[in-house]
Amino acid sequence: MAVLPIDHEYIKTIKPPVIRRGIVGWLKENLFDGVFNSILSILTLGFLIRFVPPFVQWAFIDASWFGTSVACKAGDGACWAVVFKNFRFIIFGFYPHELHWRPFAAMMILFALLFFSNNKKYWSKALGYGWITGLVSMAILMKGGILGLTPVDSMKWGGLPLTLLLSVFGLTAAYPLGVILALGRGSNMPMIRYLSVGYIEMIRGVPLISLLFMSSIIFPLFLPEGVSINTILRAQVAIILFTAAYVAEVVRGGLQGMPKGQYEAADALGLNYVQTMRLIILPQALKIVIPPTLSVLVSAFKDTSLVVIIALYDFLLTSKTVIQNPEWMGFSTEMYLFVALMYFLGCFSMSNFSRKLERELDTDKRS
Repeated sequence: MAVLPIDHEYIKTIKPPVIRRGIVGWLKENLFDGVFNSILSILTLGFLIRFVPPFVQWAFIDASWFGTSVACKAGDGACWAVVFKNFRFIIFGFYPHELHWRPFAAMMILFALLFFSNNKKYWSKALGYGWITGLVSMAILMKGGILGLTPVDSMKWGGLPLTLLLSVFGLTAAYPLGVILALGRGSNMPMIRYLSVGYIEMIRGVPLISLLFMSSIIFPLFLPEGVSINTILRAQVAIILFTAAYVAEVVRGGLQGMPKGQYEAADALGLNYVQTMRLIILPQALKIVIPPTLSVLVSAFKDTSLVVIIALYDFLLTSKTVIQNPEWMGFSTEMYLFVALMYFLGCFSMSNFSRKLERELDTDKRS
């Protein structure tokens, strides 16, 4: 009787059966599998026991949710009433109270666009047209003056809509500009390369606060008499120019990481420079740099809070204005926790979209 040979390579691919060890086994395997991990786990557990229960007691059990400032001062817990009692001002700033439905509708349009953009199956020309239509609709709702809408001065825009507009418009415009700058820096034409290098190095060499000051205070001095540009628009341009310089360097790293064979293959196919970049190089390079690009965009989203220095009432400044009111002084902890939560949700949403995009484009199999 013939004996079949043993396929050792096949045996190596067979996974052993999963042994369920229960809670004790899981703890030993994940938290107490060595001296260092055991010490670290014990210290972490001690920290949680020491600080989490008092925080829960303060933040939830003893908290005042909808009371007055007097009731908050008499209590021992957190005063979330500072948020709920001033919620409209925190969200909409000095926008006319009776017209709050307009910035609310603008935010809903933006959230709907972001929701559909988060799913790759909706990516089409229709979504692109939807973004154009949506952004125009948002501008009309916020500004007014047409279609029977009462005009509202842009200096009254504030709160969360202003933060979202600055960040979304800024990131949307800065990304393609950064790609163009990265291509310009690697160009074989000296003039384009020098201009791109000069712009990137100059912008990255100054803080965003300087650009905001220049756009708000210095730039208007060079305009002809009687000519003025909206403050929000100037701040928006400064954010776009600043973010684009950092995006350009990230994209340049992706371009440098492309194998030389990709360019040679494009030449062999007879593709010109534009076709090579559009069809072969950029699709691969931009996938490679998704994680660092996200870091730049998250930083840009948080940096929109710096517009407070040029007296724009974004979400952070409207929140600070509330706790400067004598009635609500002493409750800054609760307000800043609320602000931090809102910024965290924005950054986490961007990070979650980035991980999803990496998985769909197969740039990180371990995600």
